[in-house]
Amino acid sequence: MDCKDRSGAIVAIDNGQDKLLKKLYGSASGRAVLKILTLPIVSKIGGKILDSKLSCVMIKGFIKNNNINMTEYMTEHYSSYNDFFTRNIKPESRPIDNDYRKLISPCDGRVSVYNIDDNSDFLIKNTHYNVETLTQSKKAADIYKGGTMVIIRLCVDNYHRYCYIDNGRKSRNKFIKGVLHTVNPIANDYFKIYKENSRECSVLYTENFGRVMQIEVGALFVGKIVNHDQACLITRGKEKGYFEFGGSTICLMFEKDSVIIDEDLITNTIDGFETAIKMGQTIGHI
Repeated sequence: MDCKDRSGAIVAIDNGQDKLLKKLYGSASGRAVLKILTLPIVSKIGGKILDSKLSCVMIKGFIKNNNINMTEYMTEHYSSYNDFFTRNIKPESRPIDNDYRKLISPCDGRVSVYNIDDNSDFLIKNTHYNVETLTQSKKAADIYKGGTMVIIRLCVDNYHRYCYIDNGRKSRNKFIKGVLHTVNPIANDYFKIYKENSRECSVLYTENFGRVMQIEVGALFVGKIVNHDQACLITRGKEKGYFEFGGSTICLMFEKDSVIIDEDLITNTIDGFETAIKMGQTIGHI
């Protein structure tokens, strides 16, 4: 899916990853390879490799190929590729909009916005998903009926840590085990992605945006979700967690009439574009 920035300009995208995914998902041999790549033992071995010092050799090429501005980050010395991938950014590089009336993005990524209709279905890349199957909760399907789904897809070059969107309190985390498949939209042409991905859900009882369900979705290969807190009080802008290697996705579900999403994000979604966003930037308001 093409992507625009907040000014409306189309963002140039390197389609190398998309082409690889088309080959993997678009052929019998490619899907056979995916079955191997998504085995738990393969994911575990891959994680060990990416946590090792030997994986540091991958860092320099990744930075160059993805044009990552390393001056935004706290350090340029890493003990492993995963240490680099989960690198901390300088606070001034991701300022948090502290106007309580405004809804902020919890992460970097590419945003799409959908209504949750009367049947609790929502559309992602021409594939219908049901809130109940996504969350494995009929109660959630009833609560968020008529509300809004905000989907933020992180690419491998994005900052992979995410924060809380408001003050309030959160529930315990609910982990849903699944087979890891890539969250790249191309894969949706062949698989119902979110139903097959591992994910972690929690409810944020926010001061300004009601009862928000946040779902972190793991991705192809390792795709590990690391959340810091169980049930606790939360603070706007405080780090909630991070993803280890792999593209990932965060879904936010809002109850009916609890938030107004910025018009450009809605229009871009209708027109078939994602919208590039950074953590802490405004995506809506009370």
